[in-house]
Amino acid sequence: MQRIVVGITGASGSIYGLRLVEELLRANQEVSLLLSSAGRQVLAYETGLQLDSESESCLRQLRGHFAVGESLKYYGMDDFFAPVTSGSNAPDAVVICPCSMGTLGRIAAGLSDSLLERVADVVLKEKKTLLLVPRETPFNQIHLENLLRVSQAGGQILPAMPAFYQKPQSVEEMVDFVVGKVLDQLGVKHQLFQRW
Repeated sequence: MQRIVVGITGASGSIYGLRLVEELLRANQEVSLLLSSAGRQVLAYETGLQLDSESESCLRQLRGHFAVGESLKYYGMDDFFAPVTSGSNAPDAVVICPCSMGTLGRIAAGLSDSLLERVADVVLKEKKTLLLVPRETPFNQIHLENLLRVSQAGGQILPAMPAFYQKPQSVEEMVDFVVGKVLDQLGVKHQLFQRW
């Protein structure tokens, strides 16, 4: 079992993050979910999932939504005493899905103004997996330079770009393709798309 942090930020595509959490929990991984304020707003708008801002209440809602217990954890973005912030207790991987350009920029600059940015910094310095799933188009030069900086620092960039060679019949199948690619990078087995 891996300890994986999933961050959902304010970029469109929160369905990717929710589906990723669902699949990680199904695969018996321990998941710590982090939501930026903008991520919470976009999640509510795009999926209808309204989550309380208070941490304990939000955790109860999330465990109810995913029908799980202790394998799902939740920490507020200002909780710098959360276990995942320490290099001596670093998670195995951090996936920011979707990753906003603001979050990307702060990670690329080494700024840690929130728990999510701090844990991204921790996994980079501890040589663990940082996987960013940007959902923005088009990219400007600043975005591209920030993506390159994170990649050069050891992070992986996996843009939310569904493929069409498997002839998807629904939005869910396109989402599953991207989530499956994330799971591949984490070494988590799945059957979300047909292999060639």
